[in-house]
Amino acid sequence: MRKRPQSSSILPDTSANKSSDTPETDEEAKSSRSIQIKTPRRSGFTLLTLLGVIVYASWAVYQYQYGSLPVPLTAEQAGKRGFSEVQAMKHVQELTKLGPHPIGSDAIELALQYVLAASENIKKTAHWEVDVEVDFFHVNIGATRLGSGMFMDRTIVYSDLNHIVLRILPKYAPEAGENAILVSSHIDTVFSTEGAGDCSSCVAVMLELARGISQWAHGFKNAVIFLFNTGEEEGLSGAHSFITQHPWSSTIRMAIDLEAMGIGGKSSIFQAGPHPLAIETFASVAKYPSGNIIWQDLYASGIIKSATDFQVYREVAGLSGLDFAYTDHGAVYHTKNDKLELLKPGSLQHLGENMLAFLLQIAKSSHLSKANAMVEDIQSSHDTAVYYDILGQYMVTYRQRFANMLLSSVIIQSLMIWVTSLLMGGSTAAVSLALSCLSIILMWIFSLSFSALSASILPLISSSPLPYLSIPWLVVGLFAAPAFLGALTGQHLGYLVLQRYLSDVYAKRKQLSPAIQADLVKLEAERWLFKAGSLQWLVLLIIGTYYKVGSSYIALVWLVPPAFAYGLLEATLTPGRLPKPLKLATLWMGLAIPILVSAGPFIKLVITMIGLSVRFVRHPGGSPEWLPSVALSVFIAIVICLTLVYLLSYVHLSGAKTSMVLATCILFALSLAVVFSGITPPFTEETARVVNVVHVVDTTGRFGEKPSSYISLFSFTPGVFTAEVEEIREGFVCSRHKAIDYVTFSVSYGCLTFDETEEGWDESDIPTLKVVEDANGDKRITRVAIDTKRSIRWFLSINTREIEDFTFKVDSEELVPADGKRGIDGWHTIQASGGKNAPTKFELTLFWIQNSTLNSHEMLQSERPLLNLRTDLPGVMTPKAEAVLQKLPPWFTLFGKSTSPHTHSFLSSLPVNF
Repeated sequence: MRKRPQSSSILPDTSANKSSDTPETDEEAKSSRSIQIKTPRRSGFTLLTLLGVIVYASWAVYQYQYGSLPVPLTAEQAGKRGFSEVQAMKHVQELTKLGPHPIGSDAIELALQYVLAASENIKKTAHWEVDVEVDFFHVNIGATRLGSGMFMDRTIVYSDLNHIVLRILPKYAPEAGENAILVSSHIDTVFSTEGAGDCSSCVAVMLELARGISQWAHGFKNAVIFLFNTGEEEGLSGAHSFITQHPWSSTIRMAIDLEAMGIGGKSSIFQAGPHPLAIETFASVAKYPSGNIIWQDLYASGIIKSATDFQVYREVAGLSGLDFAYTDHGAVYHTKNDKLELLKPGSLQHLGENMLAFLLQIAKSSHLSKANAMVEDIQSSHDTAVYYDILGQYMVTYRQRFANMLLSSVIIQSLMIWVTSLLMGGSTAAVSLALSCLSIILMWIFSLSFSALSASILPLISSSPLPYLSIPWLVVGLFAAPAFLGALTGQHLGYLVLQRYLSDVYAKRKQLSPAIQADLVKLEAERWLFKAGSLQWLVLLIIGTYYKVGSSYIALVWLVPPAFAYGLLEATLTPGRLPKPLKLATLWMGLAIPILVSAGPFIKLVITMIGLSVRFVRHPGGSPEWLPSVALSVFIAIVICLTLVYLLSYVHLSGAKTSMVLATCILFALSLAVVFSGITPPFTEETARVVNVVHVVDTTGRFGEKPSSYISLFSFTPGVFTAEVEEIREGFVCSRHKAIDYVTFSVSYGCLTFDETEEGWDESDIPTLKVVEDANGDKRITRVAIDTKRSIRWFLSINTREIEDFTFKVDSEELVPADGKRGIDGWHTIQASGGKNAPTKFELTLFWIQNSTLNSHEMLQSERPLLNLRTDLPGVMTPKAEAVLQKLPPWFTLFGKSTSPHTHSFLSSLPVNF
């Protein structure tokens, strides 16, 4: 048997007890000569293989967690009490056949009738001991103002809305109707899509769920209410009108909202609570649990700009519950590509089976009545739930109070270990720690810089600043490669600084030969880099625990397993022992659990961000073209710095540095070459660029005193229209012209054409803002009559630098009182929409700010009007707009959202000095 060399760790460090000039004894010299240090150089192939395995394992985890879907069941396989995707898909097919069905359209009436007929059929086929009530609920008018989210401090006015409400409860237990679970989604779509994902898929799941529940409910203790609302796409109006006006709303104790921010895949929970009953019940019974508090934290922070009906149920009604969403194919959201063909088989089965199991459990619960009453106590005590799924098979849930105790315990123990280590190591350990932290800082600086620089040059070499949209894998070469290269470079520079310091320390140990000292220095530096990686996660854990961030569990799983592996296989509390090479087993053991728990969510976040990039811009032309790519690249660099810090500490003593740098540079160069050559187009017909084509009649005086008519072409996707306009022709001129104010946003870059735009519109459709009375008493009060003519969808912004408050009347009845409204960027917006019979005449009473009105000269010089009004004519298409739409390239798609205009709009204003 081959004899192993003697370990270098057996020699004690006597430098602390001996001065450097003490003569070396014969015994010490003999001991020094007997030390054998194995060259601390690992195989480059081994490290490259390990990196490849980590990448492959991470992708496999993501695919298993988010890509594996259950097999769709037929009606026969599911049975009367089960959930059948095949049956649910029939509902999706019927609804998408109607095409786009926004509120106020003929198609929405047909969609309502279809859902009503399906609900009546459920009533007919229900179990004989189950009572099914179907209500066609009409809402005349209402208004709301939410305190958070994308509709914060905006007044939402709605009218002439219709909803289908289905209540299921046991026939011989009428007391069950006193407590109900609400399951809600919306029938309406935006004008630009047939809405297979958003949200015909949700409506279909609800109809199939209602059919199944109607066979089970005879054993329920609580009722189940299914709300098929309209108006969600116009400011969450449907949910608000139901929760404030329907008689059954007072019985609701929990709300479940089904949504889509893409189409298909797994429907995951991205909001839960505040009471943990719903998420804890779901976690205990769901067959394919999917959800992560990371999404909830991002949503609450405002990073994800979106809003769902769940906000209304939580904020207005004070309800707890769950918010589900489909997020696959995020780039097709609200576009022509939100179509049936992209709905993956198994998507509806996944949500349906989870929801059926959950409803069967919660509807039999006797705790439901207490959940709503305890919401305020839960919020004040911060005892909400932390939740995340493991591979889509098991969901972990625990209370925030327990999380605080657990995380605080880990933090205290970690700090004690660090303090003990530093006290035993003395000043050498303290300086080594500081220098290893410097390597982490340099790693972050170089990684973020390299990746952001790569992103910032994309607009210079590509026809689009987002060349990776059609092929998301390009972000690996464009952003991940430079981020990895930067992280390796930065950490290696810090490693060299640390190595130099340790060389000076070991040089004082006269009993060691120079060769041995050099090897020991490398080993010691490697260990400090590994430990510094855990320190960065400890810092994040401390911050997350202090602010009670639910996602802090990520820091926990990236801190504890690597620290445990290091402590088990590497660490020693004997200061005299010399360092040994880090074992690869330490890395394997330390990274297994973190990859298993977090690889899927990290990759899902990156893919979601890529999809969001297509509609990243809030004000077209108002932000740099490189901004969305830089944001994506920075996030990728953050993930790499956080997750590969342990692996990178192994690289510096291996032969893999050159290979890794070379491979990374080649990957980056190839990706740049693909982008520069245009081999892969940034957009395709399936992943299209979102645009808006609007025939605008402008009476604001922007283009002269007379009404001006033009076609406006703009996009919420960064980039220019140079090549496309040449293909479209039609007289478009593109430039960063004077911003066009569409009330809810402004367009600084776009294309305009005035050719042949005088046809297809009528002056009688121009809205009017008429001052009826202007009283200058103790307080100046102005009454303005608003006539939107044929428009049932309009937006009015009020200058809050001049106006302190206002009231809003419809048919002489005050709908919005004076109650201290706030503005954003100096404006308060009223957003109104409704059905075909929505009112078009209103009265606005303005209360001016005292002693702050501009003088006459300033009024004339000011460009800010008192009122800005935009009215849309849904469903109206002028000949010129239609001609432009027919010539749009196939990789263009119309985009609709609650604040964007339809294809025909009117702009009006009232100056301050009227």
